[in-house]
Formats: sequence, structure tokens, C-alpha cells
Amino acid sequence: MNKEINTTAVGEEAVAVRPDYESEIISVIRGNYSPKAAQKKLEDYHGNDIAQAMDSLTVQERKKLYRFCSASMLAEAMEHLEEDEAAAYFNELDVKKASAVVEELDTDTAANVLHTVEKQKRELIIESLPADVKRDVRMLASFDEDEIGSKMTTDCIVIRENLSIPEAMSELKMQAEENDNIATVFVVDEDDEFYGAIELRDLITAKKTTPLDDLILTSFPYVYAHESIDDCLEKLKDYSEAFIPVLDNGNRFLGIITSQSIVEVVDEEMGEDYAKLAGLIAEEDLKEPLLQSMKKRLPWLLALLALGILVSSVVGVFESVVAQLTMIMAFQSLILDMAGNVGTQSLAVTIRVLTDENLTFGQKFHLVVKESRVGFFNGLLLGGISVVLVGLYIFLIKQKDVMFSFAVSGCIGVSLVLAMVISSTVGTLIPLFFKKIKVDPAVASGPLITTINDLVAVVTYYGLSGLLLINILHLNG
Repeated sequence: MNKEINTTAVGEEAVAVRPDYESEIISVIRGNYSPKAAQKKLEDYHGNDIAQAMDSLTVQERKKLYRFCSASMLAEAMEHLEEDEAAAYFNELDVKKASAVVEELDTDTAANVLHTVEKQKRELIIESLPADVKRDVRMLASFDEDEIGSKMTTDCIVIRENLSIPEAMSELKMQAEENDNIATVFVVDEDDEFYGAIELRDLITAKKTTPLDDLILTSFPYVYAHESIDDCLEKLKDYSEAFIPVLDNGNRFLGIITSQSIVEVVDEEMGEDYAKLAGLIAEEDLKEPLLQSMKKRLPWLLALLALGILVSSVVGVFESVVAQLTMIMAFQSLILDMAGNVGTQSLAVTIRVLTDENLTFGQKFHLVVKESRVGFFNGLLLGGISVVLVGLYIFLIKQKDVMFSFAVSGCIGVSLVLAMVISSTVGTLIPLFFKKIKVDPAVASGPLITTINDLVAVVTYYGLSGLLLINILHLNG
């Protein structure tokens, strides 16, 4: 990009002011420039700047932009867009332009956006592609979205194992004209089965007489295309390689997963888990229609409404306790909030631990014991603080006698300990149970755990209040 960053003098310092590229691009589109002049101006901007400007344009203005920009410029812009945005804009292209853009896109991005195109138009686009691009796009489109093969690209260098160093260098130069990912060269045998990889530096610095086999790393990591993304994720994160080969079930080399794709996959998985932890069935964004957002939130909200009604019904069972000791109602939220908080903490810890697929029964048992102990000792500390502070509050502010004040605060302290122990245990056991029955542990979301712990806390608090304060100490007030 040839644009300069202006500086403004402030006292003795120069402060960099980033130009508003988005506004500049929009002014070009809305101006009266000839197509050739507009294209020359737009060529100065980075693809990311054009991508950012697209959202501020109307459909008609974007179509004008599509005519001004070359296929390579549009492809670069779409590589910087979120997948749903790229798909939406791609659908606005005519078949001829769309085919040209697909040819310039990375094959994984091309396959993803083509998934969103109406079937008849998609077939027209694919049929107009060169044979090699058509083959790669069809292959990537054949994988399900949850398979790692759907995230790979064929943008890489592949050579045969039986080449000499000069032949390998010649093949590298020829393929580098069409491929960007050249830092690692992948090696296959005569049946296209994956054999290993060579670092570009090693190939360049090797003597001509050195056998190629001496440079090949045969222990290079790889994944299978039909493996689920969840199963591959930990394996992919464990390696620091920029590219990971993807094989079919016959061990034939298909393509690679780039480090950027790995980051995107991890981000997507974290986003999905975050959505589930928040009680959503899928992620949302700022541009999402109202009804679509409601559909994502309603299933859990309806389930939580039913659980909330159950909690309220349980409170009704203790009406006689509340009638005799109305003051205890004021401290209900204290018990409920603390129980919900520790339960959510245990849930978060357990879900993180469960990313390790090789956990033994002993390790899981240790996790439950550990979380229960943490809940117990935190409960003891917080319960002790509550006994003192709540007792003083009732004695000094509510002007009750000392015995009444600290009897109530003592009951609150004991309830807090029990509620926190049970909530920590429940927050650990529920995701373990979901994992056992092959359901994503993140489904045991924060709102679900909180509501269940509310039920536990209500029964614990009012049950102990009835038993200790009314039946044993015979308090009233």
C-alpha cells in the first residue's frame, strides 16, 4: 500500500495520525471517476481496507466496487472478511466475476463461500473454473463442516521422493508461481502417499549431490481429513509447525492446515463454547436479525424458566419458616449468589480440564475431590466472615438481641458452607456426566448450573433455618 501516514506536531512531539482509508475508498466509489481511474486509485489500498469499506456501502455501490476491482483485489478483500460477510458479498457477484474471484481465493475460503451460494449458480461457477481448481474446490466441499478437511487448503508445494536436489529445486520454482505457502515442502511417493516434509532452508542450502532422502523429515505431524475438528484440536495446538499435512484414509496427501487456520479453528471452538456457557445454542453478532437472536436464546431460556418455577415452588414449601422468621428472606440472595458463583467456577475449571481426552477415572475422581475441598474451605472462610458481619448488622442496625443476631448469622454461615460445597461438587459432576454420555460438556452452561445451584441453596438455607432456628432454638421474628 502506497498511502502515507500523516504526522501532526504537538509541542515538540510528532503524533502519527492514521488516514481514514475507509472514507477515502467510499469517496472513490461515490465519485465520478472513470472505471480505469477508479481501479488505479483502489489498487493503492490494502485488501483489508477495502473489506472494511464494503460494509458502509449500499448493495448498488458494492456492485460498482466489484466492477472497478480486479478479481485478485476482491479475493484479497474477501480473505480479510468474516466467513458470513464474505459469503453475503460473494452472493452479490455475477457468475463470471464470481468464477474469477474463486480462482484467486484460497481453496478453503472458496469452498466455504460456495457452500452459501444457491445450487444452480454454484454449479455454473464451479463448471467455469479451471480443471485443477474445480477438482480442489469439489474435494473441499465434500467434507462436513465439523471435519478438519473442510479447513484445509491445497496452496502448498508437493514433490516426489525420488527426485534429485536440482530436480526438487526446479519443481519448487515451478510450483511457487502458483502457491504462496512454500516455507515447507511436502514429499509423497509414487502412489501420492505422504512420506515426509523438507524445510525450504534445508533444500536451498543442500549440495547438489546430497540425496533428497537425507533432508526429509519422516516424523512430521499429520492429521486425517475426516477426523473431527474437536479430536484434532489438541494435536494441532501441540505442534509449532506453520503447516500440518492432511491425508485421506489411504494416507494420500490432500492438502495442509495452516497456522492461521488453526488459530481460526481454535477461535471458532472457543466462541462456540462461550456461547454454550452463556446459555446460547450458537454464536451471535451485532448484525444478526432480531428473530434469529431470539431463536438462539429461547431454548435455554424456556428450560431455565421451568427450573426457575421449580425453585420458586420450593421456596413456597418453606412459607411457614419465612412467616416465623421474615428476616431470613433478606439474606437469601447472599446464599444463592455465592452458590451460583462457586458452581460456575467449578464448571469452568472442569470444562478446561476435559479438553484432555486421556483423563483417567482416578484423575476425574481427584478433580471432584479437589473442587469439593476448594468449595468447603472457601465456604469456611466466607461463612466465618458472614457470621461476624451479618451478626453485627442484625445486632446494631436491626437492634435485635445478641443471641438472635448471631443465631441467624450462624445459620447463614453454616448454610453458606454447605451450599458452596454442594455447588462446587455439582459444578464438577454435571460436565463430567455430559462428557460420559457423549454430549459437549459446555452444554452444562453457566445459567443451567446457576439455576440448579439456586435450588440447592434454597433447600439448604431454608431447611437449616427451619431446623436450627425454629425447631431447635425456637426463634421468632
